[in-house]
Amino acid sequence: MADHVHPVDADRVARARERVPSREDAVAMADVLAVLADPTRARVLHALDAVEELCVGDLALALDASEDAVGYALRVLRGAGLVTNRKAGRVVFYRLVAGFPAPLREHCLRALVDLTRGEPAP
Repeated sequence: MADHVHPVDADRVARARERVPSREDAVAMADVLAVLADPTRARVLHALDAVEELCVGDLALALDASEDAVGYALRVLRGAGLVTNRKAGRVVFYRLVAGFPAPLREHCLRALVDLTRGEPAP
């Protein structure tokens, strides 16, 4: 049994409650993070960020991965609305969707990798 009454600090509880996303928004965030949680998909995003667009075969070479793995990653990323494609004859090129948030690529994802390595964020 608790030896104190809740809330211990009503002001902090209220401030936290104001900042917590809705359950629906939290589910949407978790879904996006689940898409990003795959190493191949994360690497595809970084590769496309570096060069604007690539076909499946060239992405596979850049990632040192199989075309099947890259193709599957692209299907998932496209389904999540994170990449788009264009056809040039028989070749399909993939790119990040317009408006893909640069801070996500440049800061958040890299900072999270550094954090897991125990390195301080820049």
